[in-house]
This record gives sequence, C-alpha cells and structure tokens, in this order.
Amino acid sequence: MERMVQGGIQGYRDLIDRARAETGLDDFGDDGFREGLEILVDSLNREAQLNALGASALAERIVLHLKQRLEIEDWYRRHPEIEDEEIRAPLFGVSLPRTGSSALSYLLSSDPAIRYLRVWESSRPCPPPGTVEGPDPRRGVSASTADENLKGGTRTPSGIDGAMECQDLMALDFKSQIFQAFARIPRYSDWLMQADLNGTYAYHKRTLKLLQWRQPSRPWRLKAPTHMLYLDALVSAYPDARFVMTHRDPSEVILSVATVYADIIGKFSDRLDHGYLGELNLRCWSEAMRRAIAFRDAGGDHRFHDIHFRAMLRDPIGEVRGLYDWLGEPVSPEFARAMAVWWTSNENGERMAKPDPALFGLEPAAIRGHFGEYLARMERWAPFDEAA
Repeated sequence: MERMVQGGIQGYRDLIDRARAETGLDDFGDDGFREGLEILVDSLNREAQLNALGASALAERIVLHLKQRLEIEDWYRRHPEIEDEEIRAPLFGVSLPRTGSSALSYLLSSDPAIRYLRVWESSRPCPPPGTVEGPDPRRGVSASTADENLKGGTRTPSGIDGAMECQDLMALDFKSQIFQAFARIPRYSDWLMQADLNGTYAYHKRTLKLLQWRQPSRPWRLKAPTHMLYLDALVSAYPDARFVMTHRDPSEVILSVATVYADIIGKFSDRLDHGYLGELNLRCWSEAMRRAIAFRDAGGDHRFHDIHFRAMLRDPIGEVRGLYDWLGEPVSPEFARAMAVWWTSNENGERMAKPDPALFGLEPAAIRGHFGEYLARMERWAPFDEAA
C-alpha cells in the first residue's frame, strides 16, 4: 500500500484498487488516463495542503470517476452495439467563464428537441439513463462531497435537471480543470495546459454515446470554457462540431472566476493563496483565448456564432433566436415559452459580491493588457451598441 502524505490522500494505486473492490470490475479500458491520475494525486499530496474535508472529498471524487470508468467499460463489454451510436453536429459553448455562457446553456436546455448533459448524470453517467425504468435514483442527489461543494448542492439555477459542463466527462480521463477548482495543484495545472487531449475527447464521445443509447437521437448542446484550450483535439473527435461563444470584459471575468475558485478551495484547504489563484486564472484564460483566436484564424471561424454578454442580458430570447437562425433550426413555441419562464424566474437571482482586485494581485488595466488582441476581436465578433 502507498503511504498517504499528511494532509493528502491515498496513492493513486490504492485509489484504483478501491474502485475495483467497490465495483467488482477490473477493466478501465485504454490506459491513457493513468498519467493524469498519477500527476493529479501526486500534486494533491505534495502541493494542495488539504484539510480533513478536502482529503476525504477529493479521494471520494477520484474514486467516483474511476468507478464510473469501470462501469462504462462494463456496459460496452456487455452491449458493444453502443459503439454504433452517432453524435451528429454537437454545439459546444466555448467562452471564457463568467460571460453568461451558463445562462445560455440553461436557456438552450429548455428546448425539448435537444439533448444536454444533466447535472445528475454528469459525474454518474452509469447506468445509462435509457436503461433506467421509472424515476432515476440519481436525480436530485449529489454524487460526492466535492460534487456538493462545486455544484451547489442538488440544484442548479435550472433545477435538478439543469445543464452541466463537460468537466466530469473529461475527468474520466483525468484531464479536467475541475480538479484545479478544488485544490491548489500547480504541477497538475501546468501539465494539463500542455497535455494532449485527443484521448480525452475520444472518451468524452464514448460516454455521450452511452448516455444517448436507447433514447431518441437528438442534437447535443454542451459547454465548458476549458474547450478553448483544446479545440483541435475536440474537432478531431467531433469533426462536425459547431461553437457558440459569449463575450465579456476579461477584467470582470478573471476576478469573478478567481473568486469562485477561492470559495471552493477555501472549503478544502485552510491555507488559501489568493495571489496564486489570480495568477493561475490570468495565465490559463489568456492562453485559452490565444489558442481560440489561432483556431479561428486557421480556418475555424465559420464554426462560431458570437454573443455579447450585455446583449444576452438585454434580450436573451432574441439572442437565442439569432443562434438558431445561424444553426438553421427553428425555435418552437414550446421552447420560446420555456425560455421566457426560466429567464423570468432567474434574472434576479443571487449576485456575487464584487471581487477585490488587490486580494488576487490583479488590476483591471493589467488584466486587459493580457487580452489586447481578444478585445480588438470582440468588437468585430460581437459588436454591441449600448444605445440600441
């Protein structure tokens, strides 16, 4: 048995053994996940300075993903026809975080003609929903302690069936930014920035096929800011993917997301480093935008539809109609009514307190300096007239 570092979690081999013991299964499929798992666990043990809750929650979370991977492979072993499922022309939200992309995903999930990743199946895709008779026991139940803290309990702003980001599906391959929202893990974060995610998106697609199996085929609406860092790998897995990108002043974005990280990590560690979180998010998201611009400039621009954050606030349903016109799809009366109900119920929801830039070692002008090329592009991609 590997020794658990004080303030850390078990070694990665122990966590693998625990997942196998708890499921009675042995086959994880492709071994590509092991590198990320080993680096993640090492970083958690050596760098994260977890408290007792953090050590327990992160170990539980890792074992959850390992168990789900074992179960996914078991379902494929028993039902190889799952591989025949087709994922056609998925739409991915690929914006910076805190730009209204979540509100957009909640609005899109109101469309009865589409499929989205539901919060309760996000970290627990097994058993496949199409095999469950009657009410699904996962619905409205948090999958882990970490899940409870990250996702705000059993509900999201769109209810217990709310739309969730792709982070949990990427975590099945242990290449996901979800882990750096739980703990200070610089070694893992640095490695992830340069990692090859072709295998991650292949497994992402493998999981979507499982979720879709035995249900009517509908177009997927998915979302994660992380995708901006790996668009080439994503398109390798989904050659017909299209993207919707929401836009906002980066100085508001970086401070806001750093505050979200601090709120979560502060529960799992008693040594919170705000300066590190400011630097991490500035470096991560400026690089993500640099890569997204390069992808668009290299021939990918036709795949994108752009929406300004303030335009979403002013006329959310109108902006969705514009997106659907671009997709060549209708907005049904039922969809329009559902969006109106959701927006009315949530437009005056809880607001985050304005972050203190000094706390994170960030100043708005300095942040904008890292996004100069993006700010120029934003004016072209998503022009917004305040007086209109």
